[in-house]
Amino acid sequence: MTQYSIDHADLALVLALVRGGTLARAAEQLKVDVSTVFRSLRRLEQALGSALFEKSRAGYLPNAAAQLLAQQAELAERALEAARLGLEQGREAVSGTLRLTCTDAVLHGLLLPALARFMPAYPALELELTTSNDFANLSRRDADVALRLTTAPPGHLVGRCLGPVPYVLCAADSYLARLPERDPARMSWIAPDDFLPNHPSLVWRRQRHPEVQPAYRCNSMLSVAQLVRAGLGVAALPEFLVRGERGLQVLETDLSGCASALWLLTRPDCRALRSVTTLFEELARHITLAGTAAQSG
Repeated sequence: MTQYSIDHADLALVLALVRGGTLARAAEQLKVDVSTVFRSLRRLEQALGSALFEKSRAGYLPNAAAQLLAQQAELAERALEAARLGLEQGREAVSGTLRLTCTDAVLHGLLLPALARFMPAYPALELELTTSNDFANLSRRDADVALRLTTAPPGHLVGRCLGPVPYVLCAADSYLARLPERDPARMSWIAPDDFLPNHPSLVWRRQRHPEVQPAYRCNSMLSVAQLVRAGLGVAALPEFLVRGERGLQVLETDLSGCASALWLLTRPDCRALRSVTTLFEELARHITLAGTAAQSG
């Protein structure tokens, strides 16, 4: 593998396939046809003398070598974007109005702390914030940028993964103090309602505790967290919502299968806007997930 000289096109190919997971999505990101992606991947793997992806029903799964190449490609991508932004900002200030949509949990748990750190540096940039769980906001052009918790972002949008979002099972000290035992199956559960029928926390609970029927249902994860804080029961929550919070106890971590990722997304026609690229860079730099700095992907 060391005899072959990796070039920028190779890195871009691997990164697109890692991000997209399928030949079609990779081709869309690279603006080529599917057959070109397939042939390029075969040529690269033959040149390296080793496979980079395993083909499955779910798509193309990267092995350790592909993940390493993708990480290096991300570093190169960020360096190029930073250089371009530096030149652009040197000529004129970033300005305009951007419409950003996210869930209320992401808004309060991640977005607002990040905006407070960097938005003062961009006085000419205006943000219009809306909370919604609907990807169609971007499709209908109701918004320019979205922060979404998902493991499968829509293929018609472009963007980057800011990092994994683990979930933890937690309850308030005041609630636990009233219980004779710590068996989660005997606790009052709080869960999202039918607005998110396939939410990771619901899928995990049904597999781990199939006999449990929630005592409370809410139409947002922020509301679920608020009921937990009020001492009404137990819930699986995104770690960023309860990180380091006093008065709460984490009962379980590493909930198998209960995880998501934070994606920063935009429409293809917006990706080249200076205001969008600036916002992408700043959010990737300032949003913190699982106790570590977010990574683009």
